[in-house]
Amino acid sequence: MMRLMLGDTLKGAGYRVIEGIHGEDGLKQLDRQRVDMVITDYNMPVMNGIAFIRQIRAKTEHRFTPILVLTTENEATRKNEGRAAGATGWVVKPFDPARLMTVVNRLLP
Repeated sequence: MMRLMLGDTLKGAGYRVIEGIHGEDGLKQLDRQRVDMVITDYNMPVMNGIAFIRQIRAKTEHRFTPILVLTTENEATRKNEGRAAGATGWVVKPFDPARLMTVVNRLLP
């Protein structure tokens, strides 16, 4: 449900959205097509968000791709873990669409 709401928000703002159902699927999607930004959750099946971010950052072509974590996790230790893995930003759910779009617009050229 959250992916649907996020997708609708981004599509409504004119962005093209590519979805992965979990971290491994997200990596496959990244191998198939170019993206300008990645938005991930911290908690996902198969591969958590931190492992996903590390895998993305290991790819030369994604060293500078903005990665936003959209999650219910708001502890400083989790945020620091995300930052150390390579996350660009952190937004706590439930998200406000206007605030999310402010962050997205700030991170994209």
